Amino acid sequence: MKTICITCFIAICFAFTSCQWGVPEKKAETATFDTLTYTYKTLHERAADCGNKPDSACTVVQIKYPVFTNQQTLNDSVKHKLTIMFAMDGKADSSIELMSKKFLQAYADFKKNDARSDMFFTLNSYAKVIFQDSSLAALEVGGYSYQGGAHGGSFTGFINWDTKANKELTLDDLFIAGYQDKLKAVAEKIFRKDEKLSDTASLANNYFFKDNKFALNDNFSITPTGLKFIYNQYENKPYAAGITTLVIPYSPIKSLLRPNSVVAKYTK
Repeated sequence: MKTICITCFIAICFAFTSCQWGVPEKKAETATFDTLTYTYKTLHERAADCGNKPDSACTVVQIKYPVFTNQQTLNDSVKHKLTIMFAMDGKADSSIELMSKKFLQAYADFKKNDARSDMFFTLNSYAKVIFQDSSLAALEVGGYSYQGGAHGGSFTGFINWDTKANKELTLDDLFIAGYQDKLKAVAEKIFRKDEKLSDTASLANNYFFKDNKFALNDNFSITPTGLKFIYNQYENKPYAAGITTLVIPYSPIKSLLRPNSVVAKYTK
């Protein structure tokens, strides 16, 4: 069976059938002041051979994401991450619509070589706002894709947006110079505790870290209580182990944080 590769960046796409659902409902963790406004848009398209089959039984591409009012740079960042997450050729497409066309074409090409009537692809992705306050908008970007292989692939990533500087934040924006080794040491201690490993236990057998040494990635979300890191499937463990979540509270890394960063208010 021909398997079409899934290239993860760290997504997806779909043709244009859009719905707007208004300003999203307020949640307990979402501030009610100085927040960005947005509406959700859903794009949805079915393969030509779906006929009367339900979405659950045929090839469908679907994506739901927020569109922010008067925030073109942020909107472009959201679309970029969605169109590279499961990109067919490893490169972000110029639009979600184009990504959708490529996915559906890949399915049509697959069926030419494997005409099994019960085989269909799935591409389902999203971006959603998970937290806002006066200077930060945190989004989760994720999804699932199945393209004819032994199993599908999923991905979860984040966008931490500085609403005042109008840019996506990196770890370098949050920490003072030379923070890397100290942050990694704190993270490894938490990782080993979560995994029930001793300080000297080898990482060679059950993990995929380079040279069997713990490494902290840059896939993180800023929260009021700490930094939440996610390792996706195959990143540090076998596929069956799923994703790994590692949360670093601010207290052990407070001395490493820049005093005027967007997280400073959470450490007081």
